Amino acid sequence: MSESHGSRGVSRRVVLKGAGAAAVSRLTAASLTASLSSVARSAPSSRPVTATTESGKVRGLVTQGVHIFKGVRYGADTGPRRFMPPLAPTPWKNVLDATVYGAGSPQTGKEEAATSEDCLFLNIWTPGLRDGAKRPVMFYIHGGAYSHGSGSSPLYDGTRLCHRGDVVVITVNHRLNAFGYLYLARLGGPRFADSGNAGMLDLVQALRWVRNNIAEFGGDPDRVMLFGQSGGGAKIATLMGMPVARGLFQRAATMSGQQVTASGPLNATSRARALLDTLQLPPQRVDEIATVSTQRLLEAMAATDPVIGKGSLYFGPVLDERTLQQHPFYPDAPLISAQIPMIIGNTHDETRLLIGGSDPGTFALDWEQLPARLAAHMRVDITPETVVGAYRQMYPQYSPSDVFFAATTAARSCAVRSSKLNCAPPRVPPPTPTSSTGSPRSMAANGAPRIPWTSRSSSTTSRNRAPSPAHPPPPSKSPTR
Repeated sequence: MSESHGSRGVSRRVVLKGAGAAAVSRLTAASLTASLSSVARSAPSSRPVTATTESGKVRGLVTQGVHIFKGVRYGADTGPRRFMPPLAPTPWKNVLDATVYGAGSPQTGKEEAATSEDCLFLNIWTPGLRDGAKRPVMFYIHGGAYSHGSGSSPLYDGTRLCHRGDVVVITVNHRLNAFGYLYLARLGGPRFADSGNAGMLDLVQALRWVRNNIAEFGGDPDRVMLFGQSGGGAKIATLMGMPVARGLFQRAATMSGQQVTASGPLNATSRARALLDTLQLPPQRVDEIATVSTQRLLEAMAATDPVIGKGSLYFGPVLDERTLQQHPFYPDAPLISAQIPMIIGNTHDETRLLIGGSDPGTFALDWEQLPARLAAHMRVDITPETVVGAYRQMYPQYSPSDVFFAATTAARSCAVRSSKLNCAPPRVPPPTPTSSTGSPRSMAANGAPRIPWTSRSSSTTSRNRAPSPAHPPPPSKSPTR
C-alpha cells in the first residue's frame, strides 16, 4: 500500500512517528518530574545561619545539624600583589553569602571548575556556633603536589567528620605552582623576597584566621590539628619547619606526602630563569611578570625543568633564609616543632598505581631489567644496584617487581628521618594481589593488577626522633630539589 500524504506533503509515517515521540516525551517528562519531586522530598532541609568574623558577618546554612560556611575569605585578592605575602581581607559591612565554594588557585588541567588569583578562601563545618564547646579543629590541606587541587572539592565535605567526632572541620584554598612558589628574590630584589613561599604564607594566614575566629564557630584555637594527603602532607611537613607558623597548630598528621628538603635557592632561581625565558622576559625586565596574563603564565610553566632535566617546571617551597631558614626535615627534625605530636602514614607500595597504572610491564620485571628501570625513577643520585642489593638483603622473599615498587614508593614518599636515630623498619611480606573473585590477580583496564592499599603510621614527640618510612630509603645522602 502506498503512503498517503497530506496537503503539505508530510507522510503518514512521519506523523505517526511524531505522535509517538510526543507521547514518549510526555511520559518521560512526567517521570522526570516525579523523580525530581521525590529527590526534593528526600533532600535534607537547610536553614540560614549567620556568624561573625573579625572582618564581618557571613551567612551559611545549617544542614543535617551541621553549620556549613563555604567560601569564607581569609585573605585579600592576591592578583594586585602577585608573588607577595598575603594580606588580611578588607573588612565588610554587609552580611556576605557563604553558601558557595570560593575559587581555587589558577592551575593547569580542568580539575577545578572555578579558578582565580583571588583564591584565599576557606570552608567550615561545625556542629555549633558560639556555644563555648571548644571542639578540636581539623584543618585539612589538599593534595595535588604544590601545583593542583583545591579545598573546594566536594570530596572534602566535612559533614561526616562533624557527626562522627564532634569536631570543627576546615578546608582551604591557597596559591599554587608559580603563583605560590616562583622564587624571584635573586632576580627581582626585595619586592619578590617572599615569592618562593607565598603559597605557604597563605596557609599561615589561614591558620591565623583560625586562631582569631574559630571560637565563634565552636572551635578551640589551642587544639588545631593539621591533616593532609600527598601534597597536603608535604605542606604540613614544611609548616613544621617554618618559624612563622609556630604556635598556630598543635598536632599534625600526614599521609603519603612528606617534605624532607625544600628547593635550594639556586635551583629555584634556575627554574625562575627558565620561566622568564619562556615568557621572553630578560632578567632586567623581571618586574613585568607581575602583569603577565594568568593564562600566559600557566602556559609558560610547561617549560622543561632545568634541574631535573625532564618534565615541566617543578614548584614548591624554597630555602629562602626567610620563611624557611633550614630544610623542613634535613638533616634533623625541626626543633621548633619538637613539641608537636605527628602521625606519619604512607600508602604501601603506592607506585603500583602511580607507575604501574600506566606501565604494566613493571609487574613482570626480572633481575636484569630492574636496575635500569629503577634508575629512571630514583630521586637520589646513587647506583641502582646498591638499592637493589639492600632490598634483596632485607626482603629476600621480594620479587624484582616487589623491589621496584617498594623502592620507588620510598623515593616518592620518603618519610621523615632523623640523622641521630634511624628506626629499623618492620620486616613484612610483600602485599598479596587480590581480586573481586578471590583469585590472586584481577586486572585493571590497562592490564595492571589491582592491589589493595594499606597504610602504616607512627607518631613522635621526641626532639630528635622521627619514624621510618614503610620501606627504607637508599643510604643517606642530601636530596637535591
